[in-house]
Order: sequence, then structure tokens, then C-alpha cells
Amino acid sequence: MSPNKPLIIVGNGYDSVQKAPRNAPIMWTRTELNTLMSVYGRAVAAGEWRDYGLSSFADKAVFAIFRKAHEIPLYRVEKLPELRRKQGQFRILAMNNQVLRRGHDLKALLRAIEPKRLRLAQ
Repeated sequence: MSPNKPLIIVGNGYDSVQKAPRNAPIMWTRTELNTLMSVYGRAVAAGEWRDYGLSSFADKAVFAIFRKAHEIPLYRVEKLPELRRKQGQFRILAMNNQVLRRGHDLKALLRAIEPKRLRLAQ
């Protein structure tokens, strides 16, 4: 299975998007999820974030980042394939629904919210 094809849940297993119905929800690909989880893991290790949520809709997929599980998300990373050829299919929204960044490259977008790394001065 290709790492760039999104997976959908079918019964008790997974199937590739090629066999998905036309009205299937938008999902994250494996490489996109790896990128999201690597940034999320570094922020959890730094003590800044504590929880996340995944949602999929007919028009977008959402990765929500929480400081605490019972709060509103600090950031929402959204994948909107219909904007792929225009302003980029990825965007990051803040707590107040303000768009922080938009673009085609998920790694470059996530640098805006990634926790700053401390370096020792030499």
C-alpha cells in the first residue's frame, strides 16, 4: 500500500481510497499523519500540548491540538483538497478561527506552531 494514499475504515479492516465510495470523508494520508504526529510528539515532550483529536468530514479533515482535553483546541490543522490548486490544501487555524498559515507543504506550515527548540549558547 502506498504511504500517500489515505485509508478508510471498511468493516473491521482498512481499504485504500481507490475502492472508497465517492462520498467518503476526506482523510489524512500516512505521511501526513507521521508529520503531524512528529510535531505533536515534540510538543508533548516539551509539556506544551496534551491531547489531540482527529475528525473527517465530506469536505475536509481536521487535526485539532489541545492544551487540555476539556478545552477548545489551541490549533486546528485542516486539509481541504478542493483548495489544492488555489491557495494550498493545508491551513492552520488559531483558537479564534483566525487563519495563521496556508500552503501546499504541511511540514513548512507546521513550523509556525512547532515549539521552539532551546539551544545552548557556545
